[in-house]
Amino acid sequence: MLPRGRPRALGAAALLLLLLLLGFLLFGGDLGCERRELGGRAGAPGCFPGQLMPRVPPDWRLRGAAALDGDPLAGPRDRNPSDCGPQPPLPPKCELLHVAIVCAGHNSSRDVITLVKSMLFYRKNPLHLHLVTDAVARNILEMLFHTWMVPAVRVSFYNADELKPQVSWIPNKHYSGLYGLMKLVLPSTLPAELARVIVLDTDITFASDIAELWALFAHFSDMQAIGLVENQSDWYLGNLWKNHRPWPALGRGFNTGVILLRLDRLRHAGWEQMWRLTARQELLTLPATSLADQDIFNAVIKEHPGLVQPLPCVWNVQLSDHTLAERCYSEASDLKVIHWNSPKKLRVKNKHVEFFRNFYLTFLAYDGNLLRRGLFGCPSQPPSGAEQLQQALAQLDEEDPCFEFRQQQLTVHRVHITFLPHEPPPSRPHDVTLVAQLSMDRLQMLEALCRHWPGPMSLALYLTDAEAQQFLRFVEASPVLAARQDVAYHVVYREGPLYPVNQLRNVALAQALTPYVFLSDIDFLPAYSLYDYLRASIEQLGLGSRRKAALVVPAFETLHYRFSFPRSKVELLALLDAGALYTFRYHEWPRGHAPTDYARWREAQAPYSVQWVADYEPYVVVPRDCPRYDPRFVGFGWNKVAHIMELDAQELADLWPARPTAWLQLTWTEDPRRPGKRYKDFCPCIKNQCPNDDTRTHKDSRDLTDTMIPNLPCKVSATLNWTVSLKNSFSIPYFSFCYQESKMNKIKLSLKKKRTKTKI
Repeated sequence: MLPRGRPRALGAAALLLLLLLLGFLLFGGDLGCERRELGGRAGAPGCFPGQLMPRVPPDWRLRGAAALDGDPLAGPRDRNPSDCGPQPPLPPKCELLHVAIVCAGHNSSRDVITLVKSMLFYRKNPLHLHLVTDAVARNILEMLFHTWMVPAVRVSFYNADELKPQVSWIPNKHYSGLYGLMKLVLPSTLPAELARVIVLDTDITFASDIAELWALFAHFSDMQAIGLVENQSDWYLGNLWKNHRPWPALGRGFNTGVILLRLDRLRHAGWEQMWRLTARQELLTLPATSLADQDIFNAVIKEHPGLVQPLPCVWNVQLSDHTLAERCYSEASDLKVIHWNSPKKLRVKNKHVEFFRNFYLTFLAYDGNLLRRGLFGCPSQPPSGAEQLQQALAQLDEEDPCFEFRQQQLTVHRVHITFLPHEPPPSRPHDVTLVAQLSMDRLQMLEALCRHWPGPMSLALYLTDAEAQQFLRFVEASPVLAARQDVAYHVVYREGPLYPVNQLRNVALAQALTPYVFLSDIDFLPAYSLYDYLRASIEQLGLGSRRKAALVVPAFETLHYRFSFPRSKVELLALLDAGALYTFRYHEWPRGHAPTDYARWREAQAPYSVQWVADYEPYVVVPRDCPRYDPRFVGFGWNKVAHIMELDAQELADLWPARPTAWLQLTWTEDPRRPGKRYKDFCPCIKNQCPNDDTRTHKDSRDLTDTMIPNLPCKVSATLNWTVSLKNSFSIPYFSFCYQESKMNKIKLSLKKKRTKTKI
């Protein structure tokens, strides 16, 4: 006899099993999708993983929204292109995926970097990027990818200027100009053996593995060659405003921000003749394209609808001014690609723009160093220099007290040259570029520096990805900085605990475009007339035609919080006599500038020769092709000393002075990169590797420009193109001041006792 209640429990269990069976029969597809979402491979097409993708909050979903007739974006559940259904298999784990992007100019290059970050974050396959660029974008991106050293990523460049004649006959009103038409010629531009490629706009942000998008090629029929997402606005319906005449399109048309191209089929179908003929026919009645290549793609598809394979809407969520994208993302489980296709970009009017903006800003500020991860199980050729670097790192001894410094020396920093729009200076035979480096805590110096130095500048900034965006906003908000197009800013992305001061200097020096450079520090404020006087001095002395020279710039400092800039040498000498100015670092490091001979400088009416001695570290004007700084010096101390010794070792026979009537002012704050005891102990290790100061016989000039790892005692990238010897150099009557804000009271007390000794 069963215990009381057992039959009732068995009946309840049977009823529960029956309900579960009915639920599976009615909703089996959805349950299967949920199972794959929770336990399947992240990134399965149509079944969106919930861990890495941005989820639309539940309250964003539309309930009972009215659908436009024939609108596939707004229909009921069975018409949502993002629903689960038969999905193509993902490409093999190590299959190489090809991506093409057209990019031109400084701003577009920054957009490409954010796009690539989002791709690298989710990708599980090797990538080959095909970049169609102008000269500016190629210089930027070539340097960036070379120093980024991302495994399993190949980059090929194509000259956009060579493609201009193929599309320049098409009038285009779109802000992208000729570059917005170049996707039309990709089938004939990309390698003939390349059969498939994903084509992307630069204003795209990925929210999923690009391999899922590549897998959609499997949906193509034998005739289809172009995969596109439907345009998510009424643009091609022609009802946005009165007399609106768009180009012809199928229904709402298609958006070309994300394209899957079967290049082999397009070439076989005669794509080039096809789009050219269609464009010429339409331009007989239409004045120009409004949406660049998109108008011509849609006109061709209108005549040849069999070419197109519609893609799920989540692969191109379009945030234009008149977007209907909410009908897509409000019903989708997860987004795949976000497209900022409005000219307003992040300022587009959209009630959900804050969500999308925050997602984009996440990748904008994301540390690109974290994306240097390999793909396990996918053998690929390592980036150039990576093997040498790994071998050198493996040889380091973690027990070595100098391990941290030696490791920092081997760090390859990502470098983004000309981070902001920059106009190269006109070619002048005696022009001078101010070269300096700085970090985030010195941004406040930039406006004053721009007011004092009207000539070209090349500045290297050591920033994180997030700080780089803060710097961008800082410049855009400053009328002084925004007006200067001759200042080149080069971002070296921060990595490691130490400050790579000499590497920063080398980056700024390498990007200078004038024949001469003034090797300064960011704290120096030049006299208003210094730029003109330096050019006149170089011309007067005939340095370019007669001989090379290093012109020494004497330096001074002041401890006063408020300080009136001297307008003449008479005012300067009066400040020296009053004790308001001192020779630079006299109390901390007199050996660094004593050879300048300030007593002689005070009375000098013409330039005079300067004798080099050990530990001399003046600020100098030298030819642009001078030896580079030794990048092994990180942090504070000895970095300029080693460079000046290198200049002296190059032995120039004679030098010429400059004009004697200009000066320089320096504003200086406490440097947070002052050395700790470990660095002070480490510096002699490097110093002892260099030849003895008295012999100075190291005159070989092995060029290490292409070497990733510095491996010679004092040479960095010295060449035989020029030589210089500071023992025959001249000190010119240009001077500088230094201004210290912190530890003011303590220093003032110590200086009162020494004031009489420091006047000159």
